[in-house]
Amino acid sequence: MNTQITSSLYDQCIATYNTEQKEGTLAAIRKQAFTSFQKNGFPSTKVEDWKYTNLKPFIQDNLQLVYGETSTALTKEIIESALIPGLDAYIVVLVNGQLQKTLSHQINEKGFTLLPILEATELPAFQQHFGKYTDVTKHHLTAVNTALFKDGLFVHLTKSQVVEKPIHIIHVSTAKTDFFTQPRYLYVVEENARLKVVETYITTTQVKAVVNQLTEVFVGKSANFQQYNIQTGDANAHFIQHTEVFQETTSVYNNYKFSMPGISFLRNNLHIALDGEHIESHMYGLYLSGGAQLVDNHTIVDHRKPNCQSNEHYKGVMQDASTGVFNGKIFVQEDAQKTNAFQQNNNLILGDKASVNSKPQLEIFADDVKCSHGSTIGQFNNEALFYLKTRGIGDEKAKTLLVQAFAFDVTDKIPDESIQDFVNGLIEEGLK
Repeated sequence: MNTQITSSLYDQCIATYNTEQKEGTLAAIRKQAFTSFQKNGFPSTKVEDWKYTNLKPFIQDNLQLVYGETSTALTKEIIESALIPGLDAYIVVLVNGQLQKTLSHQINEKGFTLLPILEATELPAFQQHFGKYTDVTKHHLTAVNTALFKDGLFVHLTKSQVVEKPIHIIHVSTAKTDFFTQPRYLYVVEENARLKVVETYITTTQVKAVVNQLTEVFVGKSANFQQYNIQTGDANAHFIQHTEVFQETTSVYNNYKFSMPGISFLRNNLHIALDGEHIESHMYGLYLSGGAQLVDNHTIVDHRKPNCQSNEHYKGVMQDASTGVFNGKIFVQEDAQKTNAFQQNNNLILGDKASVNSKPQLEIFADDVKCSHGSTIGQFNNEALFYLKTRGIGDEKAKTLLVQAFAFDVTDKIPDESIQDFVNGLIEEGLK
């Protein structure tokens, strides 16, 4: 059933595909994705995974498809405002997914490759992994991204290589008119390699920005990949981020996601496939919302083989009239004996009109496993608040201390002290 939301944007997507050249390495993949999008359109609340989130208000008739354009002259001052104090990292700057080489560091690490994604299509690692982990027939927005993307990054680290410094990717969203952009990213971390990527976001425009980002991640045997996503911005920004992760035997993947007030709409899909034995996956998330903001987190952890461990802990703080959504699924397949899977979602409601929809789920087809999941929703502990105030601590500071204490189980898992301090600062700022 076609569930298109706005004929204007839908028609733009169809027309753009029909005018593009249909040759090259990606032709077959793009065609399959386009056929799926043409059939299904954009998701509506009738689609199960979107039942709590109505996309229609965030996609308007006047949105224009944009590729790498800019309405603002990016300066070093703008980029410096997006840096994380104290973090020694390689800086990579993107505008609507397009690499800005003059504002980015040159990374001369052994075995490391970073290229605009369309410049990597003939590389063996690209052809081996691109499009292999995303099912465009099931996910509407991954289909339109796959069919139409032009910008984004290919990041590759070869076998047994280590990049000690993190790669800090600064995503800049900007254009002259309300726009819809869809960058694409592919990370390939081969056997025994180690890599850390930190992604942050800024907007430099007064027009509406809708970003439909799709990321694929391959973590090879015994590799270690840490991925941070720190989502900040203003009310003009609307982000849809879909991440597909595929892990091989004895690999470790850590995902840290922090969503802060300001951005009107955030939809985060994180899907992880544990396709080998003795794999570890750790997912830590904090969403602090305010105003009329909507933050929607959907996660899937698919245990396919024995002796693996996954740990997922998301916490939400809803202020004002904001809405939070957490929908987490853990699948333990029949062959995945000796699985250890943990999932927890805790929520703190601070606004009289704030709300949250929490839906943790387990589907277990094996019989020798240790799995748990849970959800809590509550308000401030008035006794703790009173205790702090009797010690001369003001209302705002007491509120900040209690929220930071609530978030501690997540923020304490950040191994880098500078990133941890930066996130704690964003929490304090987001409560003002």
